[in-house]
Amino acid sequence: MFDFLQGYDVLGAFWMTVKLTVLSAVGSLVWGTLLTAMRVSPVPLMRGFGTAYVNIVRNIPLTVIILFSSLGLADIFGVTLGASDFKVQGFRLALLGLIAYHAAFVCEALRSGINTVPMGQAEAARAIGLNFSQTLRLIVLPQAYRAVIAPLANVLIALTKNTTVASAIGVAEAAYLMKSMIENEAQTLAIGAVFAFGFVVLTLPTGLILGWLGKRLAVKR
Repeated sequence: MFDFLQGYDVLGAFWMTVKLTVLSAVGSLVWGTLLTAMRVSPVPLMRGFGTAYVNIVRNIPLTVIILFSSLGLADIFGVTLGASDFKVQGFRLALLGLIAYHAAFVCEALRSGINTVPMGQAEAARAIGLNFSQTLRLIVLPQAYRAVIAPLANVLIALTKNTTVASAIGVAEAAYLMKSMIENEAQTLAIGAVFAFGFVVLTLPTGLILGWLGKRLAVKR
């Protein structure tokens, strides 16, 4: 029944998807947190940059960002991110595009979490001598993270599915292999079902676990 899978590294393709997801998620969380700090910063220039970045990037299709990472940064400006091999370069540029795009959504999720923290806590922190960065790092962000685990889970699930866009620049993840298999095999429905099931296996447990974690760690008001 599954003879059409022979000769294709399906597990390897999904492993590439997992690597793209995990590394992009970490990078998006870090960059998204920095953007959040900029958006709530008392420095107007930083607030302006954070606001402009989020509003612009969120309204650009991910495909455009991924293609710009490859055709723009690599081909025009010669940015290779230290990679001499074409496949490694494509992987790193895809990571850069995924991080740049999803960090904007992480930022908005965290900013909504910051809005759930009572203003009195920040005022009390300033009253005892904490500066802005200390207040944000020690008081506000820990509570904000706990408040937005479920929204961040949605971003992670979207990121997992959006890794398929990396196939546009030749990254050999699941969607790239699926396209090759459909072109070579006469089992379109079966191939689609196999890859759809693979993505369900990747995303469904993530949503369930992080949803449970969000309820468990929610800040009681």
